[in-house]
Amino acid sequence: MMNNMMNNIMILADKAPDLKEVTDPIIAFINSVLTAAIPLVSSVGALYCVLLGVRYARAEEPQDREKAKQHLKGAIIGFVLIFILIVALRIATPIMVEWMNANSNAN
Repeated sequence: MMNNMMNNIMILADKAPDLKEVTDPIIAFINSVLTAAIPLVSSVGALYCVLLGVRYARAEEPQDREKAKQHLKGAIIGFVLIFILIVALRIATPIMVEWMNANSNAN
């Protein structure tokens, strides 16, 4: 009885699950979101930086000018980091899919 149960466990352990049915819609969704995110982040970032630039140009007091300058620097750094992360995820997605397919029965 125990030996038979161990054999069944070993048979199940040798078979990797086929994840392709589950992951294909998720991967398609991630790719579509990433495709839309790149131009969206670029346009929102450009618009926000232009608005902060206008605020910087219209500032009359030195402390207001410095505050606007700091906001502009922070916005540029933030948008560059977001853009880099989106591109990195876009590059890494096929690599992760290939790894997942290699470790499942999806071949």
